[in-house]
Amino acid sequence: MKIALATIFLLAAAAKLAGQQQMVEEFGVLGLGQQFRFFTGLVEVTGAALLLWPRTAFSGALLLLAVCAGALVAQVGPLQGDAAHVLVLALGVAVLAWLVRPAAGSGRS
Repeated sequence: MKIALATIFLLAAAAKLAGQQQMVEEFGVLGLGQQFRFFTGLVEVTGAALLLWPRTAFSGALLLLAVCAGALVAQVGPLQGDAAHVLVLALGVAVLAWLVRPAAGSGRS
């Protein structure tokens, strides 16, 4: 599950960072500038990488949940797109976050 989610977010980040036309257009509609496209791509790469190590998987999942929250707002707001794919990804990341959450009182961060 970790590898599948990391791969999905790495592919999404690659599209953003490579300047795929659809990504450029979507971020143009958002009105936040193309620098935000690069920032989002870098956050996705960071979150995906964090998912792959047990000690940082929970942090990576939380970071990617934040990305999903932003994507959901964008899809139902300015993009007026299909939010179902964002909800499915968010659900997968939320389940993973639950599964890898630090145990209470473990001192693990």
